[in-house]
Amino acid sequence: MDASHVSRHPVFCTVVPPHLLDKIAQSERLPRADAAQRTLEQDALLRTRRSVTTLRGIAPAAGTPVSDEPRRTVYDAQHRTRLPGKKVRREGDGASGDATVNRAYAGLGATYELFLKGFGRHSIDDSGLALDASVHYGQDYNNAFWDGQQMVFGDGDGDIFLDFTVSIDVIGHELTHGVTQYTANLDYHGQSGALNESMSDVFGSLIKQYSLDQTAQDADWLIGAGLLGPDVSGVALRSMKAPGTAYDDDELGKDPQPATMDGYVKTSQDNGGVHINSGIPNHAFYLVATELGGKAWERAGRIWYDTLTGGELASDADFKDFARLSVAAAVARYGDGGAEHQALQKAWSTVGLG
Repeated sequence: MDASHVSRHPVFCTVVPPHLLDKIAQSERLPRADAAQRTLEQDALLRTRRSVTTLRGIAPAAGTPVSDEPRRTVYDAQHRTRLPGKKVRREGDGASGDATVNRAYAGLGATYELFLKGFGRHSIDDSGLALDASVHYGQDYNNAFWDGQQMVFGDGDGDIFLDFTVSIDVIGHELTHGVTQYTANLDYHGQSGALNESMSDVFGSLIKQYSLDQTAQDADWLIGAGLLGPDVSGVALRSMKAPGTAYDDDELGKDPQPATMDGYVKTSQDNGGVHINSGIPNHAFYLVATELGGKAWERAGRIWYDTLTGGELASDADFKDFARLSVAAAVARYGDGGAEHQALQKAWSTVGLG
């Protein structure tokens, strides 16, 4: 079949995992429980419209010129669930009076810039795909998601979760699901699904570090810092530095992410624990980046990007596959026996995948 006739069935990827929302939905505080339940119901509706895996994106025609400038459009869903909503800011427009719109616009730009300047990639599909985002989605919607075509941000309930545009790494996380969709096309289940989630955490963190001009040592390695309400006992949704420590709260429970294969969680929930076991490859990346030092996107990020886009990573790859291919990518780019090769071997061994 000609590539131009291949249809894509995008995966529905949210930043807040369903197990967390399930926990909140059991709260004795009814406003919290109701907001979480509404979010779960909306997510379930959207998820049923999409398949668990995606087909590869269509490659751009050979010789097609691609601009180095992003093409951003931000829409206001006006607390409805019909997308995209009212167009409120286009590429090149001045700042809006709505801070949420401006944060979304800036986050789209930061993501585009990191992929372009760090890895030579032109937008999500590497052929200049327009970047669209809708804000103010639904009523007290406690999530943000990539639906295969655009970004969508809820305002949060103002209690457990705040506005989902406040964390630039959340924006980068969701857009990276699009990059994965157009490259390795990792199945959204089990270890390949956890790798899919981990890719988004890795590049989401790199986008934040790039925008703040941070070194690996300076970075907080948190995903969703600033997203939790003031009464929540926690600092973020996930920690790449110390998986399992992002929160420990009466309502949210304790962060279940493992840092090594010793804590690997076998479950049928959340597509086989994709948001939980992603802590293992997340931690491996943190170890590589801090071992190498400097700006994490320059060497560690380059190795992860090469592995994701190199064409050897199968859609059903497991952690060992990714570990092996990342070591090969490090050797291919930096040579055998160098600091990069050693850092990869040490990190994968530490998390139990040596």
